[in-house]
Amino acid sequence: MEARAVRKHIRSSPLKMRRVINLVRGKTVPEALNILNFKPQKVTEVIDKTIQSAVYNLMDKHDERFNEGELVVKEIRADEGPTFKRYKPRARGRATPIRKRTTHLTVVVAVQEPEEVA
Repeated sequence: MEARAVRKHIRSSPLKMRRVINLVRGKTVPEALNILNFKPQKVTEVIDKTIQSAVYNLMDKHDERFNEGELVVKEIRADEGPTFKRYKPRARGRATPIRKRTTHLTVVVAVQEPEEVA
């Protein structure tokens, strides 16, 4: 069983977000949320809320209560969203472009399969 949550148009670049999501990929939900609580980056709050949203979607979808220790971050992805294009005036009548990037974040949470003993 799995559920997903998508958050779009986050005002942060995908490269900055990927640095953080690589730390939580494949971890259990409590472990991932604990890692995010101790990171200083601004995007950790957005990632935290999206993971929790995916957990709530799973519980709502299957009308069951899951132990959060059983849930794992199966997939987490930061895709590039639309870029806002602005221009900054420079010397001698010139202008330089400024690109304000946005991100689409996708999180898939699944119930961890019990490992078989060989």
